[in-house]
Amino acid sequence: MAAMASLIEDYALIGDLQTNALISRDGAMDWLCLPRLDADATFAALLGTEANGHWTVRPTGEVLSVERSYLPDTLVLETTFTTSTGVMRLTDFMPIRQGGPVIIRIVEGISGTVDVRSVMAPRFGFGQIKPFFDKSAAGVLAQAGPDILLHVAPADTEALADDGQIVTDFSVKAGDKRALQILWYRPWENVPLPRDPYVTLRTTIEWWRNWAGAAKYRGPHRDEVVRSLITLKALSYVPTGAIAAAATTSLPETLGGERNWDYRYTWLRDASMTLAALIEEGYHPEAYAFRDWVIRAVAGSPQDMQIMYTITGKRWIPEVTLDWLDGYEGSRPVRVGNGAAGQFQLDVYGELSDAAYLGRRYGMVSQGNMQGAAWRLQLAVAGFVEEQWKRPDEGIWEVRGDPQHFTYSKVMAWVAVDRVVRCIDEFGLAGDRAHWAALADEIKADILANAVDPERNCFTQYYGSTAMDASLLMVPLVGFLPPDDPRIINTIHEVARDLGHDGLVLRYRTDETHDGLAGEEGAFLICSFWLVQCLALIGEHDEAQRMFDHLLSLCNDVGLLAEEYDPVLGRMLGNMPQAFSHIGLINAAHALAGSGQSPLG
Repeated sequence: MAAMASLIEDYALIGDLQTNALISRDGAMDWLCLPRLDADATFAALLGTEANGHWTVRPTGEVLSVERSYLPDTLVLETTFTTSTGVMRLTDFMPIRQGGPVIIRIVEGISGTVDVRSVMAPRFGFGQIKPFFDKSAAGVLAQAGPDILLHVAPADTEALADDGQIVTDFSVKAGDKRALQILWYRPWENVPLPRDPYVTLRTTIEWWRNWAGAAKYRGPHRDEVVRSLITLKALSYVPTGAIAAAATTSLPETLGGERNWDYRYTWLRDASMTLAALIEEGYHPEAYAFRDWVIRAVAGSPQDMQIMYTITGKRWIPEVTLDWLDGYEGSRPVRVGNGAAGQFQLDVYGELSDAAYLGRRYGMVSQGNMQGAAWRLQLAVAGFVEEQWKRPDEGIWEVRGDPQHFTYSKVMAWVAVDRVVRCIDEFGLAGDRAHWAALADEIKADILANAVDPERNCFTQYYGSTAMDASLLMVPLVGFLPPDDPRIINTIHEVARDLGHDGLVLRYRTDETHDGLAGEEGAFLICSFWLVQCLALIGEHDEAQRMFDHLLSLCNDVGLLAEEYDPVLGRMLGNMPQAFSHIGLINAAHALAGSGQSPLG
């Protein structure tokens, strides 16, 4: 029987700033989309079995232990296998893109003698299409439709193509090095030249260390903050400036359940949080590129604005299911695309307006027409909110049940207008201040009248509800009320009490929120980081630090976080790695260190 995927937390990430690969602790590359991260998967064993495509490099004999880490301040992964006959090291990386994508895997003998086998089994079209093979002067070609992989084996070995896979066997003793690589291209393009693996390794290490060395943070847990920044950079699509929410699709929020979504897109909701993290750390080119991507993506009328776009800014994201894939540990369906793109979510207008405000606050000035376009868009968004803020919506969590007057959505409607007022006051931009200030006051009064539970004196999930929601933790972080307001303090404590579980925070209780889906889900990690920020904000630093330390302990062995964590099973859940989780880590570290701003404040 074909092997199933590893635990979600057993995967590490490599990438070239246009696509990514996930590699397990046993040397299996089980997920890879080519030529970019939202394209069809070439290796899809992550969502099925080895029959759906993988590239595994590992010892053939008994493995006694495995240790791995990234080279410091890089996205170069080292995995050390200790076997009964010796020790070998596997170095995996993707050079920063200069042409087509390239993946290089270097095997090095450390001690003794280790027999090694590489099995490269591409399955184009998300694990469905077995290629045919041919030989070239450079190596073995695997081709199907518009995709070709050139597989280059070590010079003193022979790669044998058989039964839909390329197998390479060799041995290494202390000091030996053998390099394998694959290069992707289109059939109508020239065959790419193989890279010098060792020169390319040095330049890749140098590139990442130069980039990571620019991070400004010097507080506690700097290594974890820098690892999170590297992960955000790895999830970026450099040609457009977009940053994807995650590298994967359909890793489940409930094992065996249907809560499986494609996160290889860019959400406007992430915009202000991502901008704050990048700007605060000194990564202004990335922040400019992402901000300009946002402006281009939402160009046009605000009523046509979507909550998410592709990494190139396209709006068309139809959701389909891939029925030939069994799903991660039987979690079906496997989805590509995301139907939530068509939802009405009022909060995104606030996040967009806040992103524009934050950019100006940190001195980001667009060149040419972008400067005027940004302000015109912000004013248009505020005008749309004026017309629509009384409508119920699907909310931040994209529930597929009945629309509600979600508190967080209303607060973000207030943010959309409040940031216009702030921009007029602080930056002298032209606008009818009195009109927008009056509208902000009207929205705030409506929220305070309808979203506060009179008995507990705290905010609730939606108007008239008594349920709690982790998004309420954002109410103090956006500056809606001062942190010493009793309604803020009570809300923070009620979220911790009602949604807290073993030091983590659920988004909401599925038995209290009609989200249109069956089953439960794990604790959302960014919500837990929000609670850390809120506790620090109200002066409960010891509890905030304790919770932050617990969250750091959940990172996998190479410092990565998925979307969720199941405290009962002790396992990560959801797509991996998740940008939101790492943004939360960065902002929480700053809050505890007493540096920087709140993510939306």
